[in-house]
Amino acid sequence: MADDLTPRPAGTPAQDGDGHLRPRRSVLYMPGANERALDKARTLPADALILDLEDSVAPDAKAEARERVAAAVAAGGYGHREVTVRVNAPGTPWHADDLRAAAQAGPDAVVVPKVDDPRTVTAVVEALEAAGAPDRTAVWAMLETPAAIFDARRVAAACDRLTVLVMGTNDLVKELHAEHVPGRAPLLTALSLALLAARAEGRVILDGVYNDVRDLPGFEAETLQARRLGFDGKTLIHPGQIEPCNRVFAPAAEDVDRARRIVAAFDQATSQGRGVVTVDGRMIENLHVEEARRLLALAAAVEGR
Repeated sequence: MADDLTPRPAGTPAQDGDGHLRPRRSVLYMPGANERALDKARTLPADALILDLEDSVAPDAKAEARERVAAAVAAGGYGHREVTVRVNAPGTPWHADDLRAAAQAGPDAVVVPKVDDPRTVTAVVEALEAAGAPDRTAVWAMLETPAAIFDARRVAAACDRLTVLVMGTNDLVKELHAEHVPGRAPLLTALSLALLAARAEGRVILDGVYNDVRDLPGFEAETLQARRLGFDGKTLIHPGQIEPCNRVFAPAAEDVDRARRIVAAFDQATSQGRGVVTVDGRMIENLHVEEARRLLALAAAVEGR
């Protein structure tokens, strides 16, 4: 467990093994017990997939789903999509077997629910390594309780294999005795604290799911809120949510154009020894240039999908 909470450079975990930015705009849960769904996932335009062994699988189907998901991961065929496996929570009868199977299958990441403190991350990593998980298999930690929110930064700092925080908003609402309402006022404190933890430790962070799959305007409004808050993407429960999610989290054309002009103006000023730059009548500082470069990298990564 990391005790040094010195902030890390932001953005690094969003890159793949070749150093390229990896978009995680849309991250779709797929039920691990449904073979047809696992096959269909190979054709969906989601950036990432969570093959689920937890909530979507009945207790008497856990073992069969585990075998099916491990076989699907090993078979591959998911193209550019990041493939992860959500195991059952620590303390459940299926957790240890899920970790062993996931380690041997070697997905891009293992998603761990109910992570309340960094010791859980450490235990998961030790189990994965003991079972022979490849170095490229990361850990994603789900924050679903008040305890997790209060310890979010230490969870994020637990180890380098942990790269992504995932908000479990349904469980958070339950734990808070709150309600699901437009604008998510009951969750804003928790969302903001988790975001602060992710950015302080240079981790990616994904928003929770939107439950009403028929309410696309409501979904899009919540997705826009998540992007404005600073989330890197959103977890989804239905393929119909992928397109609006990808669109909202992709840089808009006018923003890309402005970012290019900011970088060009800054580079020209630097080459001429000038310290003051303006674009569209606004003063440009280093922080604006850094954000412009990040946006351009994301736009390039999205375009390459």
